[in-house]
Amino acid sequence: MMVTEHSVVVGVDGSPPSLEAVAWAAEDAVRRSLALHILYAFVWPPVYTTVPTPVPSPYELGFQAIAGRVVADAADRARQAAPEVHVTTGTQVESAAAALVRAAGHACEVVVGNRGHSGFAGLILGSVGVQVAAHAPCPVVVVRHTDQPAGPEADRVVIGIDGSHNADAALRFAFEQASSAGIGLTAVLAHRWPGSARHTEDLLPLTHGAGDLREEEQRILARSVAGWRERYPDVDVRTTTVRGRAAEVLVDLSAGARLLVVGSRGRGGFSGLLLGSVSQAAIHHAACPVAVIRHSKRVNA
Repeated sequence: MMVTEHSVVVGVDGSPPSLEAVAWAAEDAVRRSLALHILYAFVWPPVYTTVPTPVPSPYELGFQAIAGRVVADAADRARQAAPEVHVTTGTQVESAAAALVRAAGHACEVVVGNRGHSGFAGLILGSVGVQVAAHAPCPVVVVRHTDQPAGPEADRVVIGIDGSHNADAALRFAFEQASSAGIGLTAVLAHRWPGSARHTEDLLPLTHGAGDLREEEQRILARSVAGWRERYPDVDVRTTTVRGRAAEVLVDLSAGARLLVVGSRGRGGFSGLLLGSVSQAAIHHAACPVAVIRHSKRVNA
């Protein structure tokens, strides 16, 4: 597998969403001076016989031919989107999620479409994007496209901040993306105050006034981005605190954004839950590409 820490890996299956992912990955690779590796993984269909038998050669040759066409078409799409991109391709006889997670162990980023040939509109858990985002040790970008009207953060990188120890990895990736694309970045902290009748779990002890809580959230946000602002002075930074549940706030602000960046688990995460509720909501409902960042591996080349 021709994948290094200077490679962006994109998973393809020949579907329109996967080709959108190829275009996004190619442009990102060129902006960040990285190579692009296109990966198509497939599993042999079952062959029913009375005794165990290897895959018959006509089937094998047929599927290899299909795989070759898929990666060739994807390479053409990559060069259309970014003519300067350096492209390599590969095929694996393996499930797509497993192959991409394995490639992620060597890559600096993995990119997938939000739905492929095997996707179902109502399928939430178990999709390739969710599995890869939950297990990959590098940033995973799920390329989404909607026709939703652009919102106030259009053409910017939006990042959700929660004050957790995981935030630096997500901030590093978000600032690198904004700087390489020459666009602004909006850091958002969603907060919940006492008195929510809609969600009883949002209730907080009545020990501080609304003004005190707002000031504390603003301090957390300013402290989180301070060092990265200095490191990336070319990036126009906005910070905003919004009252509401983080998942809903970030999905709303994603309309028209270039990229929404979220951590894999925040302050409310459980050790056994590999992908938190905010990441899940973003992958399935955001109106722009979503980057899920884990803190187990560096996120820039």
